[in-house]
Amino acid sequence: MQKVVGCESSVSRGNTSIAIYCCLLLCFVCVGCGGSKSVQQTPPSELTASAEARKEPLPVAELQPLNPFDVPKLSDLDKEANWIDRPVRDGLVLLRESQSKEKVLGSVDTALGVSNNSPESNDLILSALGRLPEDGEADYSARIDRHVGGDLGSTNPIMISTSAEFDILGLTGFGLFSFGRDLEPFATSETVQTWQTSTDRMLDKVVLRDDLVWSDGHPITAHDIAFTFKVIMDPQVPVPAVRSGTDQLRWVEAYDDQTLVFFHKEALATNVWNINFPVLPKHIYEKTWEADPTLKDSAEHVQLEQSPVCGGPYEIVERKRGQQIVLRRRKNWSSIQGKQVRERPYFEEVRFRIIEDPNTTLLALKKGEIHEMILQPEQWTTQTIGTDFYERNTKATAPEWVSFHFGWNIETIFFRDRRVRRAMSYAFDHDEMLEELCYSLYDPCAGIFYPGAWMASTKKLDPYKQDLDKAEALLDEAGWIDRDNDGIRDKEIDGRVVPFEFSIIVNQQPLRIAICTLLKENLDQIGIRLNVRPVESTVLQDLTLNRKFQAYLGGWGSGTDPDTSENLWKTGAMRNFCNYSNPEVDRLYAEGRQEFDRSKRAEKYGRIQEILYDDQPYTWLYWRNSFYGFSKDVRGYVFSPRGPYHYSPGFGSLWKPQQE
Repeated sequence: MQKVVGCESSVSRGNTSIAIYCCLLLCFVCVGCGGSKSVQQTPPSELTASAEARKEPLPVAELQPLNPFDVPKLSDLDKEANWIDRPVRDGLVLLRESQSKEKVLGSVDTALGVSNNSPESNDLILSALGRLPEDGEADYSARIDRHVGGDLGSTNPIMISTSAEFDILGLTGFGLFSFGRDLEPFATSETVQTWQTSTDRMLDKVVLRDDLVWSDGHPITAHDIAFTFKVIMDPQVPVPAVRSGTDQLRWVEAYDDQTLVFFHKEALATNVWNINFPVLPKHIYEKTWEADPTLKDSAEHVQLEQSPVCGGPYEIVERKRGQQIVLRRRKNWSSIQGKQVRERPYFEEVRFRIIEDPNTTLLALKKGEIHEMILQPEQWTTQTIGTDFYERNTKATAPEWVSFHFGWNIETIFFRDRRVRRAMSYAFDHDEMLEELCYSLYDPCAGIFYPGAWMASTKKLDPYKQDLDKAEALLDEAGWIDRDNDGIRDKEIDGRVVPFEFSIIVNQQPLRIAICTLLKENLDQIGIRLNVRPVESTVLQDLTLNRKFQAYLGGWGSGTDPDTSENLWKTGAMRNFCNYSNPEVDRLYAEGRQEFDRSKRAEKYGRIQEILYDDQPYTWLYWRNSFYGFSKDVRGYVFSPRGPYHYSPGFGSLWKPQQE
């Protein structure tokens, strides 16, 4: 389930859905809503994490260069591999087949005329407005204006990390593999002819189509994929998200322009995801990579950031930092030398408006300046119920596997003790957050896997409830008491008395700030001082990646396989922001990858969830379902556990009807 960071890249009719291999798909998902609570912005505590204070390196696994590999002849592989054919699919075709078997609950006009105020009206809207177009119904000259809550850190596809980058680079990037609403993998027929796996599961062979070109007209070949693997595995290239999972490959070899073989280190159930990473144009980066392995500092890379060479259905034609990014459909994606080789994406142009404030975003939706956005709880409940909203728009909701949490940096003196972390979870008023700040729209969360998912624990893990007596007892037991009667708990550490005062960093979204402010108020009741520190999304990402925080509020979206969450919890893993370490968890992840029986795999991941529940490196807060506002001009939105976009076809199923 967890993912947004190794990489699963998928292409389908104008949608390259990248699901990075490690953390759930939406790295610090942009969520917020209006809240009644205010926050006093106080400076962070001067007490830094112990590892940082000692100037120690980050606790990540040491990266090793690729070992030399004597590549066998393809003819020898073909004799010995006993290849098994694997599925090559078109996500849009699969969706069309699925919808042909579904009963339509009402007409488009009826759906456009109702207010979404009940499960029945929501079902009607999804059924009538979520359908794909009939022949001649879609306006292929249309533009869609989408919303993102933050700017791109990079336009380079292997640098992908944030939710904004997933949304944008998912349309411009090239990929071989995808997965549908059921999260089952397949090779995408838009880029792949055949996909085969050896019977010993140590090899995957892919034959690419021969009608693929980059946006500059240069052919896309197997050599691009093999080259990208080497770049990703260069220890000097800062791509921890994409490297996670890709580092389980021994080698990638291009035998000719179309034939590619992935050599695995082990026979693993997760190998199907490890071969799925974004791709760079070799003819561009082979000239620049080794001179500047940061892929961003040199003059050449700065220029590529502004005008990247793209391999997906769209290319970037305009970028105004902090304002908007405009994509245009590539003619040489669907047509080569005047011959149509793939169906066109439904939109000629996709404009991403960058708006961080959710209230400003909603105003833009109501004015018709954007065509879709995530609605926050207060917006869904109180701000999208009148004619000012329904004049141009409608809204829809569905379950989504996105969870939010407080993350505790275990390297700090405050949170290295499990009893303290549990005390934090007991101190927080979960009910007030869910009922007042989230308007009872979200479900409480008790761990890393969505309830009922095949990998979730079968034990009843009750979400935490506020219990200040338990919180205080745990803090007393851990040695945090008020020695000087100043109202603040303290503890003697290395010969000095340290007050329990720390900072939490949080994205500048109203709901998130309100949640942290509620935590501040709760901790005041038990003698702990919390400083709430709102920061921009890019700053939050940098601070967490570099472990320069004491606590943070963030969220993870779902990945396609439970092993993707290893990048959050394995000792030294790149996305293990909280510096968590448990040998049993490390062992269970390793065993889970080696187990091919799903029921046995589920037992291992369920046990991981139980251990994390006991250790509380996070205080899990809630599962955020999908709540979206859509312009009435837009059709074709279909939801999955990863929301309406991050699967195949995802965004590729959206369209606008011809104007009469």
